Amino acid sequence: MAIAGKEHIPVALERCIELLTPAIEYSLSSHSSTIVIDATLGLGGHTRALLAKFPTITVIGIDRDAHAIELAKSNVRQYLDHLRIAQTTYDNIPQILAEQGVSHVAGILFDLGVSSMQLDDGQRGFAYSHSAPLDMRMDQSQELTAQHILDTYDRGALIHILRTYGEEKFAQKIADNIISARASSSLHTTTDLAELVKLSIPAPARRTGGNPAKRTFQALRIEVNQELAVLERAIPAALDALDVKGRLVVMAYQSLEDKIVKAAFTEATASRTPRGLPVDLPNSAAHYSLVIRGSESASESEIQMNPRAQSMRLRAVERLAA
Repeated sequence: MAIAGKEHIPVALERCIELLTPAIEYSLSSHSSTIVIDATLGLGGHTRALLAKFPTITVIGIDRDAHAIELAKSNVRQYLDHLRIAQTTYDNIPQILAEQGVSHVAGILFDLGVSSMQLDDGQRGFAYSHSAPLDMRMDQSQELTAQHILDTYDRGALIHILRTYGEEKFAQKIADNIISARASSSLHTTTDLAELVKLSIPAPARRTGGNPAKRTFQALRIEVNQELAVLERAIPAALDALDVKGRLVVMAYQSLEDKIVKAAFTEATASRTPRGLPVDLPNSAAHYSLVIRGSESASESEIQMNPRAQSMRLRAVERLAA
């Protein structure tokens, strides 16, 4: 995604449109109306491309970030008659469709994680390269912030978050230093936290793997926004929302997200027929099929243009039966 006024092509834009196209074309040929969900609207880059190619469809754009929604409206202004917006988390897909009077959709797209807009806005607290309040809220109307976590969570909870959501080997030392910083009231900004993490990690370990604060910031951001819990609910809801021949396309940028998506797709595409039988038993065949075997990554040329694409993993499934 991008800041309004700056031209930015979302990660894997052409590939995502390509993957969704067969489902949209089938729906257009067989239904009176065709609806696609952009579950992570952001600044509207994917939505704009979808509506440019298929101007008669309707896109339901979901985002919890009010600022992003306003920018998306501007970026997709020529297609607003075909855009419906829901300011909420994407695990609420069933409620959103019920409110819209929709039973099933032709396609759903997820572009997971923090958006470029949120990272580039130095005052949101997502980036360790800018001095900013320790916020990290995607929905700025919610109460829980990174500062509250750092100020109030006990040592065990901090260690759990850092280990589970950041896969941080030095979680204990970082947690101990966070507790110590409370006593001196010295932890108020993103740069304070980045420096604390740096001092918590042995010098040899800081020489590889990029900025040592990356894992801690990721862990806090996931806890603040409950990203993995929301995703675990959202993928099954999205699968249920697909029409027959509908497709779900998901881009993940870190292993914890991708594991959730992979597990859900593996479960959905598995036959229930016992192994060894030559054909599927009645009602035992899988109702979904993998469109991509395994996952795809961004091309080298795309990574050069947008380094944030380097960790992207793309997966897609199609619904075979109701």
